Amino acid sequence: MLLIPAIDLKDGQCVRLKQGRMEDDTVFSDDPVATATHWVNEGARRLHLVDLNGAFAGTPIHKSVVEAIAKVHPTLPIQIGGGIRSLETIQHYLDAGVSYVIIGTKAVREPEFVEEACRQFAGHIIVGIDAKDGWVATDGWANVTDVKATDLAKRFADAGVSSIVYTDIARDGMMQGVNVSQTVNLATACGLPVIASGGVTNLDDIHALKGQPGILGAITGRAIYEGTLNLREAQAIWDN
Repeated sequence: MLLIPAIDLKDGQCVRLKQGRMEDDTVFSDDPVATATHWVNEGARRLHLVDLNGAFAGTPIHKSVVEAIAKVHPTLPIQIGGGIRSLETIQHYLDAGVSYVIIGTKAVREPEFVEEACRQFAGHIIVGIDAKDGWVATDGWANVTDVKATDLAKRFADAGVSSIVYTDIARDGMMQGVNVSQTVNLATACGLPVIASGGVTNLDDIHALKGQPGILGAITGRAIYEGTLNLREAQAIWDN
């Protein structure tokens, strides 16, 4: 299992939001590349980047920042989400050294796009499923749909998706603990590796997720920035 630091990009800075609200942000750094290097030095084996502006705009806004991080850490697996709505964008990121691209909103509106992306970029596609009370949200979480998260996950069970990032919006950035049961239910329903996201707060969450079926790891943001969770210590628990 992997504990994956999140670097959320807004207006060129590293921020954390509460429940996805762009107006409710905390700035942790104005140097995303230095932040990435910090987490690598702390033992990160993968990074989770989110282009928040891109998610709302529907097109990447922070390409240059992502490219700079990939250039400084050429051997580090990086996954990027936010505003990825075309095959050209996927190609661009992979050419820049990113390992995985996360398709979220487009996966809801055009599931066949995910299937085509998996055909063209086998092994590099992650589906991001963001949910509120079990219902999928899109467009930077601005819109809650009538699509069940488990149904959407099942849709991609045989598409060739590398994994699913499952975010519980209600818990994201709120330091209230990870939603283990919903995350495990999703993994069981689709049979794909799932990365938990939203609410990872302290070592209790690390212990709660350890050994759960179908869970590849978890993304952590506010907890490691505010110091309620030590990245190296948490990863060691999963390694042993």
